[in-house]
Amino acid sequence: MMKVTFPRLEDLRVDSDLRQRDIAEYLHMHLEVYRRYEKGTREIPVWAVIKLAKFYNTSTDYILGLSDQRTLEK
Repeated sequence: MMKVTFPRLEDLRVDSDLRQRDIAEYLHMHLEVYRRYEKGTREIPVWAVIKLAKFYNTSTDYILGLSDQRTLEK
């Protein structure tokens, strides 16, 4: 199994002064599940990427590392 990491998940969370527990609650999941997403030991579902992109006002491409544009233009 290939390990896929999403360092931007942690960066976005820390920059927003949030704890992993805050994001886990927002996503309605156990803390350990969210921790594994940040570590890359568990694959993050598409619905969670979309919900986090909306929460952080960024694109799913940014979270996935496909774009370097952090904020969405209005």
